Amino acid sequence: MTAGIFGSRARRVEDPALLRGIGRFVDDIRLPGMLHAAFVRSIHAHALIRAIETAAAAAAPGVRATWTCADIVRHAPSPLMPPPTMSPAMRFETPVHALARDEVAHVGMPVAVVFADDRYRAEDAAALVAVDYEPLPPAVDCRDAIGGGAPVVWRAVPDNLLADFHVSYGEVDGAFARAAHVFRVDLLQHKGLAQSLEGRGIVARPDDLDGRITCWISTQSPHVTRRKLAEFLGCDEGKLRVITPEVGGGFGPKYLFYPEDAVVTLAARVLGRPVKWIEDRREHFVTTTQERDQYWDVEMATDTEGRILGVRGTLVHDHGAFTAGAINLPQNAASSMLGPYMVPAFDLAVKVALTNKTPTSPVRGAGRPQSAFAMERLMDRAAQGLGIDRAELRRRNMVPAERMPYTLPMVNRDGSPVTYDSGDYPAALDAALAAIDYAGFPARRQAARADGRYLGIGVAGFVEATGRGPFESALVRIGPSGKIFVATGASAQGQGNRTTLAQVCAEQFGARLDDVVVSAGDTATIPLGLGAHASRQAVTAGSSVHMAALAVRDKALGIAAHLLEAAKEDLEIDRGRIFVRGVPGMSVGLGDVANAVAGTPGYALPPGIAPGLEASANWQPGALTYCYGMAAAEVSVDVETGAVRIGRFVAVHDSGRLINPMIVDGQIVGGTVHGIGSALFEQMKFDADGQPLTMNLADYLMPTAPDLPNVEIIHRESPTPLNPIGVKGAGEGGTIPTPAVIISAIEDALAPFGVRIDQTPVTPDRLSAMIKAAKTGGAGA
Repeated sequence: MTAGIFGSRARRVEDPALLRGIGRFVDDIRLPGMLHAAFVRSIHAHALIRAIETAAAAAAPGVRATWTCADIVRHAPSPLMPPPTMSPAMRFETPVHALARDEVAHVGMPVAVVFADDRYRAEDAAALVAVDYEPLPPAVDCRDAIGGGAPVVWRAVPDNLLADFHVSYGEVDGAFARAAHVFRVDLLQHKGLAQSLEGRGIVARPDDLDGRITCWISTQSPHVTRRKLAEFLGCDEGKLRVITPEVGGGFGPKYLFYPEDAVVTLAARVLGRPVKWIEDRREHFVTTTQERDQYWDVEMATDTEGRILGVRGTLVHDHGAFTAGAINLPQNAASSMLGPYMVPAFDLAVKVALTNKTPTSPVRGAGRPQSAFAMERLMDRAAQGLGIDRAELRRRNMVPAERMPYTLPMVNRDGSPVTYDSGDYPAALDAALAAIDYAGFPARRQAARADGRYLGIGVAGFVEATGRGPFESALVRIGPSGKIFVATGASAQGQGNRTTLAQVCAEQFGARLDDVVVSAGDTATIPLGLGAHASRQAVTAGSSVHMAALAVRDKALGIAAHLLEAAKEDLEIDRGRIFVRGVPGMSVGLGDVANAVAGTPGYALPPGIAPGLEASANWQPGALTYCYGMAAAEVSVDVETGAVRIGRFVAVHDSGRLINPMIVDGQIVGGTVHGIGSALFEQMKFDADGQPLTMNLADYLMPTAPDLPNVEIIHRESPTPLNPIGVKGAGEGGTIPTPAVIISAIEDALAPFGVRIDQTPVTPDRLSAMIKAAKTGGAGA
């Protein structure tokens, strides 16, 4: 059998269509008689709706309908959105209408919608809708929102404290009482966006023949979306088909179900015509869920040698106006803070605050970049205070390889224990230090200082829980053509799923990738699925495909043994054929094997063989598997302008066995770029009235090619014993340590000025102000 496609740098099967410009995205779908939707959105962060006047819009040329919440009431079982997943830590729900009824709670909430023959006419008519608002005081700063006397975000909620919980273990007060040293940081981490290349969008088409509605949606979770749509419409799932075409990035927010999805699908059913809505970039800034703000006030206790005795503190998390998807983000941040370090005692008090801002949800990293930033800032403060090299302090506190698997006395948000399953954290640190020539840095720094340049170096680590369940689906089938078909509930958002899942399957048949056809993100091809999130699909979908392929392989060998009159154990599969080992002339094609069990009327199947050559699997992980890594960065800072240049960036990453190292490289580089944006550029700003101040890509800065270093990647492979293919997730690891390592390196470069950086992003104007303040004896930032 020809093996080795699993683990090879096979070219992505997705790319030819994309490179030739024939990939189909939602906005490429054009249907006869299609209407276009334009939403009227709140201009206030908090206000009552006294009246909505739509007559002028309804009379505009090309307009076919105008809707408010009253129309949703007439046509749907309830005007409320299906409730999100609730966490036991949440004190109350925050019900939200598909179109706002009598109150708006953030700028951008949909209030009304216009359906017209084209988007231009829809937008023009939407501008004619008049909404009579009565402004109410907003809650904008999450810390003030949970303080006494703050205005409530919604009139119906008791207060703005949505959740208040602790993640803790050990005797943390005792650890601090006996500590030789205590180090503290007070951190702010900004509110940022996913900024996927393609915004959200939906096309919904009703079918008069069978009453079914087909929806093409730019989503990470087609099966979940179908369930939510069925609940909103009051119909069974069989009346809905959700298809994910090409998706230009998701990064987390596209996992959720939005009011636009509900309203457009309902309109298609009621109006009897296809309806399209495509999010523009301005809408993305106020309607698609965002991540953070977070305020961390944390401290670390150590002994005289710098070994950690305990960590404690508080986290205040800005949840936005309502719950879009549980409170996964602050829960992830709290449970992942300790990273690769051994901490005998821990206590983090978490407060989740409602504010009159765009709701939050996980964005790439899902709270872990924030917790890694907090932990690594503490490590840097301890190293500075103790006079110990930063890398050495980390090494002293890392979980050693001989302690694997390593169980922390804490649980994940799903109640499962935090158990690091495999890996060698100190070896990853050593690999990063060697690659960036950490030992030679003092000489480089001295030479740069002679030229008036300020160089700094940083290191940071992370551990990430990946492969979240409860399952993912897969079906493997071989047809009479000999082609191998794979269907899965996993969905693609640009990361190369079709390639990696084809590699997993092809490995069992010695097949070429061209012989494997993968269907993902279509609820008509497989009944169950959870989709793309939480660095899970290689683990869950990959394992399911592997298990299903093994079952099909075993059945194919049994059928071929009958056809070839040979013992099953004497057979092997290679390049789409099954051979008798050592007798090359005796073989049968996989297509012939499939045809033998496809059935011929009036003729029996081979004895003991069931019809068809297919198998399904819904592999369920028994525990999360933990990828990990280290990042090292060398930067230069212009002390006159505050400009930062990243000279070198090394990423050491271990996600178990690599299905396709090239695709993992892409994930790490992409994640690193996202982290660079968080560290240096990206921030969603609001004024005191809750009005967004960064509404375009001129004000909301993002990294571009000249800002980016070449990311030097070092792969380590510690196969996990927790799934049958030994893989771990890889989609978010590049993002998690990047803000921490860049800020550490910048601070190191500015050590002569005593600058302390405790917030992100650190933009040139902010950094320049810090340097000037330090030069004149002011406080650091």
